Amino acid sequence: MPFALPRPRMIGPRIATAIALLFVTVPHGTGAQALTADEMFADPAQEARARDIGRDLRCLVCQNQSIFDSNAGLAKDLRVVVRERMEAGDTDEEVLEFVRSRFGDYVLLDPPVSAQTSVLWLAPVAFLLLGAGFLAVYMRGRRNPKASPTELSAADRAEAQRLLKRGDA
Repeated sequence: MPFALPRPRMIGPRIATAIALLFVTVPHGTGAQALTADEMFADPAQEARARDIGRDLRCLVCQNQSIFDSNAGLAKDLRVVVRERMEAGDTDEEVLEFVRSRFGDYVLLDPPVSAQTSVLWLAPVAFLLLGAGFLAVYMRGRRNPKASPTELSAADRAEAQRLLKRGDA
């Protein structure tokens, strides 16, 4: 009897669901650890406003995280700046403009459309249209093959007739 490999065991649906839930919930639960108790406002409405402002600001150290999702020291400093500006009576727009004036448009998670950022906004659309165009040309070429019937020479025609009569074809 030939050597047979054992069949791989399948993961049960309950285990697969547990693993999927683990991957979905763990990344979302880490942002709550970024804040310390001394950084939070006592008033829940002010705290919610500070979080809304902070969700618009990028941590300059981390990869695309808001300052409220980051544990970096600079993110903590920016959270303190946001709260100080709020305590000074600034509106949400004034707080964002204050931070943007010191760090540039990069600090905003949703940068404004301008001449400098137009490539960031237009490149994905351009690549999508370019890819759709290539796909359309490719699919049209597959659907309508341009194979034309080949004319046989007299010698080829005679050879084909001879093979058909003989029954080898």
